[in-house]
Amino acid sequence: MSEKYLMKGNESLAEAAIMAGCRYFFGYPITPQTELAAYMSKRMPKVGGTFLQAESEIAAINMVIGASSAGKRVMTSSSSPGVSLKSEGISYLAGMDLPAVIVNIQRGGPGLGGIQPAQSDYFQATKANGHGDFRVLVFSPSTVQEMVSLTFDAFDLSDLYRMPAMILGDGILGQMMEPVEFSAKGRTDLPPKDWAATGTGEKRKRNIVNSLYLNPDELEIKNFERFKRYENIKENEQRCEELLTEDADIIVVAFGAAARIAKNAIHAARAKGIKAGLIRPITLWPFPEKALANRAKTAKAFLTAELNMGQMIYDVKLAIECRRPVTLVNRTGGMVFTPDEILAGIERAQGGID
Repeated sequence: MSEKYLMKGNESLAEAAIMAGCRYFFGYPITPQTELAAYMSKRMPKVGGTFLQAESEIAAINMVIGASSAGKRVMTSSSSPGVSLKSEGISYLAGMDLPAVIVNIQRGGPGLGGIQPAQSDYFQATKANGHGDFRVLVFSPSTVQEMVSLTFDAFDLSDLYRMPAMILGDGILGQMMEPVEFSAKGRTDLPPKDWAATGTGEKRKRNIVNSLYLNPDELEIKNFERFKRYENIKENEQRCEELLTEDADIIVVAFGAAARIAKNAIHAARAKGIKAGLIRPITLWPFPEKALANRAKTAKAFLTAELNMGQMIYDVKLAIECRRPVTLVNRTGGMVFTPDEILAGIERAQGGID
């Protein structure tokens, strides 16, 4: 039987990254993700890795570009305003077709906002992680254990598809402690990266890692090629968890820590005779539109539960092609709803279809 460790979410994610083969970490402290960087500062030297606290978030993401260009597994982490500063670098990573993992342990915003948990970076993560036409793989854990497993997936799929991946957590998950298991041994069979700029030794053609295309025809071709890859990802990598959706009249859609609270509301609704279910997106991009479209055939209404002013709700409406009413239960600015508040939203939705 595997051993279990009681660990904080931030620290479990950091240890998972090391076990996944990450040996380069560049970051800058910001609440509520600072423990992740602090953990890396202690562990990286012990595994032969490199930890560097950069002079800024902008410097950190550009260091990520350098390490990834050399074919290394590399990660950076921050919280909301810090990720905004990394946006240009994330666009460069996408334009160079470079894998890397970016962690965002969200806090309330906009601006400096507050240090309490929020989910208000959904738009940023899924729609606008930087300038230009590109996508980023976005994973949304809802438990500390899932912060571990999705970190492995983020590194593996980032390498597979040669694109950045983001783990979108929040202050609740980053700070909470839960028992976690790690695999018996870490990754040792990392994939070869024949494209990396590692020096040729005069044995192969020189590799060039670049995102500048002065010829617009060439840039258009690159963008079309990249989006063809994205369509393949949308077809094969959509992930979600479903709870009691087979006969549900009302389906709650919630991600991350909000989904944990929504599960209690689902069971409370069932106890009151309301057929409620839950779809929890695990990948925010690609969004699990197939599962939502399928349940829209039988469900009568949808409700999104979000710790923001309503962002994922638009993807839900698109996924079901507005065939069913979609309403919102939300808190924002670092406030967190209770199961009773979500239950009240379910009851309102039920009243609208009776």
